[in-house]
Parts: sequence; structure tokens; C-alpha cells
Amino acid sequence: MDRSVYVAMTGATQIMRAQAEVAHNLANANTAGFKAELSAFQSLPVQGDGLQTRINGVAQGTGWDTTAGNQMETGNDLDVAVQGDGWIAVQTPDGTEGYTRAGNLRIDADGLLTDAKGNAVLGGGGPITIPQASSVKIGADGTISVVPLGESPATIATTDRIKLVNPGNDQLAYAPDGLMHMRDGTQAPADAGVKLVSGALEGSNVNPSDVLVKMISLSREFEMQVRSIKAADENAQSASKLLQVG
Repeated sequence: MDRSVYVAMTGATQIMRAQAEVAHNLANANTAGFKAELSAFQSLPVQGDGLQTRINGVAQGTGWDTTAGNQMETGNDLDVAVQGDGWIAVQTPDGTEGYTRAGNLRIDADGLLTDAKGNAVLGGGGPITIPQASSVKIGADGTISVVPLGESPATIATTDRIKLVNPGNDQLAYAPDGLMHMRDGTQAPADAGVKLVSGALEGSNVNPSDVLVKMISLSREFEMQVRSIKAADENAQSASKLLQVG
């Protein structure tokens, strides 16, 4: 009986892990540029002495959904959406290079161009700094143009160009910081073929209805595993009583 309890307990634990991933996707249904994480249950034999007659269902990540989210017009000059394949390069707090499609950019108090999480957006020579200006425009190729304070609108200066990359989705891996990173730890080269749409944002590609259905399904599977544990415990108690009578 302890073996059946172990298998059911393992199943319940793996379902809880899968449920946590589903909840994470649902929580980011309105996050700009978010890509849903994917997972699936795989059958793995229980390792140990004797015949491998017991199988555990293990939840394992299978990657992320590469589908682009819906494009939303915002009219904000610092909002950009990547057209087609491609990513915006940013610098994480530990100095490594990450990639995002969340184009809701900001300018902090020091003039540093960042994403919504505070990661510095990278340009041709590193993090991009925006001088004080009356207006800031981002072109389709990532070029940043500003009108300096006190100057006429006709006076336009180019400050830098956002690093846009397209290494291929198979070369990228989802990291705990919510960004994509190169699987081999290198930095992706800039790709002039990647284009931006200014004044727009790419929404999350999470479908709330599908995620809710999956969450309900996992909850029912968890209840089934718990009932299996209880049934195994009741059978063990019944067997114990029979032995006592004998």
C-alpha cells in the first residue's frame, strides 16, 4: 500500500508544480510582451530495486509559446512593438544581456532608457542615455531622435540606436528574471532586419480562457490523486484489522 501512496503523492506534487506555472501565466495575461511558459506531463519509471513496474507522471517544462501577442496602439512615443520576429536587448542588474519584447520603455531620473522592470535598454555602445529633451522619437530601425530643450522642433539630434536582435527562438531560453537569454551564454548580434512600430505595444500571448480551463482540469486531477492516497490508507487500515482478527 505504501507504494501506491508514494505514486499518488508524487502525482499530486507534480500537479501542484504545473498549477504554479499555470497561475504564473494567468497572472501575466496583461503583461506587455509576455510569452506563456509551456509544460507537459511525462511518464518516468520509478528508480530502485526490483522490476520497474511503477510509473510517475512528472511535470516538465517544454519551452515557451512563440506566438506574438496582439498589437495595441497607445500613442506613447516611448512605446514600441517588435514587428515579426526579433527582440529588444537590455542589460540586467548583474551586467548580463537579456532580450524582451516588452516595449513599454521609460526614462529614469538619470536619463537612462529602461524597460518597465528597470533594465537598461542597450544601444550601439552599451546602455542608452537620453539627454534632456522636449520630445523623444523612436524610429522603425530603433534610432532614437530627440529635440533638445530650448531648441525648435526642426532641430533634431540622433542620440543612439536600440540594439535589436533575432538569434532564432531555438537559441533562446526563458530565465527566472523573466527575460530571454542565449542558451550558450553569448550575446546575440544586432540585426538590422528587425523593425519596430512606435506608439504601440505587443500584448501578452496568454489566452485567459484556455488557462482557466487548464487550471480547473489540474485541480480535478489533484483531487483524484488525494482520493487515491485516502483509498490506499483505508485499504491499509482494513488489511491491518484483518490481520488483527487472524
